[in-house]
Amino acid sequence: MEKGLSNKQRYIIAGAIAVWGVIFIGSGVTMTMMDTPIKKEKTEFKVVQKRVANMKSNEIRLKAMEQEINQPISVNIKDYLENVNDIDNDIIEDLKLDTSMVNVNQAGTYTYTVTYKKKTFNGTFTIKEKPLPNMVLTLKDLNIELGSTLSTDIQNYINEPLTDEVKQNITLDLSKVNTAQAANYQYTVTYNGRLYTGTITIFSPQKTEQQETPNNQQTPGKTEENKNTDEQKQS
Repeated sequence: MEKGLSNKQRYIIAGAIAVWGVIFIGSGVTMTMMDTPIKKEKTEFKVVQKRVANMKSNEIRLKAMEQEINQPISVNIKDYLENVNDIDNDIIEDLKLDTSMVNVNQAGTYTYTVTYKKKTFNGTFTIKEKPLPNMVLTLKDLNIELGSTLSTDIQNYINEPLTDEVKQNITLDLSKVNTAQAANYQYTVTYNGRLYTGTITIFSPQKTEQQETPNNQQTPGKTEENKNTDEQKQS
């Protein structure tokens, strides 16, 4: 400081410098605090976010079930839940499945139920027919004698070899065939949604006339000598 200043002036200048120093230091601390992240608040946010993400709705939604005829039905309740991953395990363990109204041996749409406490949920269960082998059939044109009995073996009417599965799903219609009257008739076969038509001819067998042997005609196999012997015996 200059020597010409009085003591009072020196005190004023020193005080002003000290005040400005405090202000600068305070400003620096404040800026540092503002730049420093608040770890506690950030940690709490992560915990809350994770907890919300793990929450399950526990809403029970059932699947529309479907399977082929004559197949065993599942008894696992999880197979019937559409949102199984959104339901707590302790709730799943309390669910009661009832499939008693589903007939696995008859094609159709049935209802199954799932019960939780006192509330019942309904689902649909469709039993489908098993797809049949895709075959194109050719029918035989048959000739059957008048008064004969028609065969019930479907293989006798179809050229292609048939498996038991195919035979069981073929419908044979012989209702228009009259075996008591000679004529041409049509019969039908239905398989896998297709209708086939064949022809059956009922015919009358030809009659053969028996020839009579004249009295004076020699019986074959007899010689003249044998004939004379027969005459001697008669006399």
